[in-house]
Amino acid sequence: MLPNEIFLSHSSKDRKFAEGLARMLRAHGLPVWFSRTNIRGAQQWHDEIGAALKRCDWFVVVLSPHSVGSMWVKRELLFALQQDHFENRIVPLLMQPCDHERLSWTLTLRQFVDFTGAFDIGCRDLLRIWGIGFDPGARSLA
Repeated sequence: MLPNEIFLSHSSKDRKFAEGLARMLRAHGLPVWFSRTNIRGAQQWHDEIGAALKRCDWFVVVLSPHSVGSMWVKRELLFALQQDHFENRIVPLLMQPCDHERLSWTLTLRQFVDFTGAFDIGCRDLLRIWGIGFDPGARSLA
């Protein structure tokens, strides 16, 4: 089932990777909620994050040494784990090796998408979850 909207959780220190990932997903026709592009100047950002978590139907979390140390990534993930609408729709992306159990031990029960190698291979594996073929040229169009 294709996502209505994907919540992309990441550390601000991993912003460059997250921006590239969001561009790639959008280039393949998938709507993404991403804090860098979806929060405007004077908005109450914590309220907007909460609204997006309630609205989105898929949750993708970027795992890195930065994200496992982020209070906000942990809060977002713990909220998502408690929501019925994210049942079987939480996707951990391993950007860099890290102690992901610091965020939640339940992540070990989930299939990871490995981005520690080539970005394109990680993209292909992520898109396969939704039955979408990866087009390497598409991300340059986003």
